[in-house]
Amino acid sequence: MTRIWPDVFMEIVRPLIRNMRDVRRYAAAIRGTVCALGGQVALADVLSLEAVRVFLPDVFRNLHSSVEALTTTTSSTIGGREFPPRLQGQIEALLAAAGSDGHIVRAMIGRLFPAGQRHVGGSHFGEEWKREWLKEHRVAHEDILRLYLERLEGAGFLAFTAAERALTLMADRHALDRYLRSLKASTLQDVISSLEAFQDEFKAVQVVPGTIVLLNLLPDIPERKRSMFELDVTLVVSRVTLRLLWSLKDAAATEAAVRQIMPELNSLSSKLELIEDVGHRKDIGHKLVSEEAVAEFEKAWRAEVRTASVETLSNERRLIRVLLVAKRQADTSEGQLAIADSPTLTLALLRSARSEIVSKGMGSRSIHRTPQLAWDSLIDLYGNEATLSQRIADLKAASQGEGDEVLDLAEKYVSGWRPDKALRNHR
Repeated sequence: MTRIWPDVFMEIVRPLIRNMRDVRRYAAAIRGTVCALGGQVALADVLSLEAVRVFLPDVFRNLHSSVEALTTTTSSTIGGREFPPRLQGQIEALLAAAGSDGHIVRAMIGRLFPAGQRHVGGSHFGEEWKREWLKEHRVAHEDILRLYLERLEGAGFLAFTAAERALTLMADRHALDRYLRSLKASTLQDVISSLEAFQDEFKAVQVVPGTIVLLNLLPDIPERKRSMFELDVTLVVSRVTLRLLWSLKDAAATEAAVRQIMPELNSLSSKLELIEDVGHRKDIGHKLVSEEAVAEFEKAWRAEVRTASVETLSNERRLIRVLLVAKRQADTSEGQLAIADSPTLTLALLRSARSEIVSKGMGSRSIHRTPQLAWDSLIDLYGNEATLSQRIADLKAASQGEGDEVLDLAEKYVSGWRPDKALRNHR
């Protein structure tokens, strides 16, 4: 509060207070609001906006319809610095409502809403600032402003406060695991993503327990349909675990941490994610440990994949990737990876090989989703298409995939159907 309070007091609060009656009105207003918010909004911001609420009620009423203009960063818009005209209109409405007190509203925008400054001749602020505003509980962030205006905690802010709580528990593996698993599964991705905001606060004592918990949680975080710009859940988790490991700033310490973490991970997918993050694979690894150590980790992991039971493999979230990496990266001294002749495993592999092609027809706004299988990768795993087709036939005969759309999709592939033909027909 001390950093901006002198400026907001002199430019926003003080000009609006003209007599002792105003002082009493203002004091009565801020007491209730500060207590109701319970420290969830930066105090200097609250004190400034309460002055606007009490003494410029017409402006305050317009704040509700101006959230977008006040909080939309430059990089949040399509085309960089091009903004929809309605945003400028929202700011003009605020200034019009202020009348002769327009200079106070301009000061409010300048001091409290950096993203809105561009509308009054100020600087442009990019998307990267949002994390800092959220971390400091500033109304410059949309979730915090809406919390103040509506006294309701938005999903984004709830995820952030849960991340704050998780950070305090990160040195205690079991407490952190209990806490995160007590949250709604649908919120976990956003909570973990919010942990990135605290990367500068990560401590060495948090690295091993935090990484173990987050990577073991990964298979239990539900998949959700992503927008074009939303990160895959695996990437969301690995961005945080990678930053935990980065905080050690020493290759020997990182290697020691990885050696502690690996035996505690419950899935082959999570182990692979950790190895690739610290490794030296082009465009994937971040070279946090020596090449010799990575080679050792990779070889041990491939051996674990080759000896894994059907049950273990069938429960892997990213099964096709696990098997492909284990097969393609094996050296000649290692045993051959064999895909067990099991309908259960075949169904699990088909499910993990399924994805969607999202497209739009010419001259249409409607979205078309075409399911597809990583057919060439499946052929690679089974050795040839004939074996793959036979396993699919065996699966159908066993009735394990009956009613499962992925089995119907696989049968279409066996008959010669390919999604590129379906897309051409759609267009």
